[in-house]
Amino acid sequence: MELSRYRHFAQMLSQAGPRGRYAPSPTGQLHMGNLRTALLAWLFSRLLEGKFILRMEDLDKPREKPGSAASILSDLKWLGLDWDEGPDVGGPCEPYTQSERVELYHAVLTYLIERDLVFACVCSRREVAESASAPHGVTPIYPGTCRKDPTRVKPGSAHALRLKVDGIDLAPIMDPLMGELNTDIEEQCGDFIIYRSDGVFSYQFAVAVDDALMGVNHVVRGADLMSSASRQAALITLLNLPVPQYVHVPLMMDGLGQRMSKRDGSCSLAQKEDRQPERVVGELAWSCGLVDRAEPISLMELLSDLNVESLQRRLKVQL
Repeated sequence: MELSRYRHFAQMLSQAGPRGRYAPSPTGQLHMGNLRTALLAWLFSRLLEGKFILRMEDLDKPREKPGSAASILSDLKWLGLDWDEGPDVGGPCEPYTQSERVELYHAVLTYLIERDLVFACVCSRREVAESASAPHGVTPIYPGTCRKDPTRVKPGSAHALRLKVDGIDLAPIMDPLMGELNTDIEEQCGDFIIYRSDGVFSYQFAVAVDDALMGVNHVVRGADLMSSASRQAALITLLNLPVPQYVHVPLMMDGLGQRMSKRDGSCSLAQKEDRQPERVVGELAWSCGLVDRAEPISLMELLSDLNVESLQRRLKVQL
């Protein structure tokens, strides 16, 4: 696979105009928080008069739920969202499903290996956590164990691949809602996994490669992914492609003040069967301060009431 051709094409796409995306995982039904993030990503793309891409992130096969991908497409369409490129409509960057892009990921991995930017690692999560003495819930910093001693990796043994993060010239990342993001990867996590020991590409790697090679230049996503920005920007920088504008939006909480989750059965559209799309749009828009009342509103009405600056300003109030 000729990676240079893909990189050149991605550069042209990125320069042609705004390109945003929404990238759900088919691990269950979308909850209202997922739908709100999708709505905000769509609003930004349409207000910027750009392209909106739908990408299905299905690499984590053990967590995938049968029928989830179709359900996600159905829910987004029911809400009234549309996209210019995606698994069901095609586009210049096909395929738009990660499990069908593995050959491309291998090409990028080879590119990094040839430049001595990757090393093998057999450290377990427990070993890294214990070595780093990280508090519970905090990402441990990889201590460089296998990088310092490559003999730990025995021939034929299962191992992960980590990216060497020192020496990457990463430009500052300014989020219009969150301000300047931390780009010190060595301080955040150190050399990080891009290819798992079970033969699956990591989330950080696949997302960065997809955003880079699809020419995505505007990423709107939940604030829980803010710490991913520096790792993904580093990978994109190593491909000599432009880093997107990252916009991390507030998460939607449930009635107990907890972030919504597919796993705990947070409210989905299936639980709102008697609602009309305009009512759900109104509730979502009201929940993040875009409108004053939780009343039915169409997507076109919402668009006409906003511009990029007012959208950012109203979201910032929610932080």
